[in-house]
Amino acid sequence: MYAIVEIAGQQLKVEEGRSFYTNRLEGDVNAELVFDKVLLIGNDDSTTIGAPVVEGASVKATITEHLKGEKVIVFHKKRRKGYVKKNGHRQYLTRITINSIVA
Repeated sequence: MYAIVEIAGQQLKVEEGRSFYTNRLEGDVNAELVFDKVLLIGNDDSTTIGAPVVEGASVKATITEHLKGEKVIVFHKKRRKGYVKKNGHRQYLTRITINSIVA
């Protein structure tokens, strides 16, 4: 069983027992979260599409850890002008584990 859920502004395809990285979420480690914006639920034989969300459906997850992502280098250069600008960025992330999908 799988579901497409909107989490922190992103749409993710989730399955029970899998772990995912999302943008930083509020809550402590080992806190349980419930996501109500379920856009689609699919089984092996049937698919339920919401308009815009599936009524009565939810996804329960647990926060595994808070971390920072890999460093992304932002580099700007204008040739023959002597303009060089280098900047870096690390995104704050949260790792969640999906416990159950309630249809």
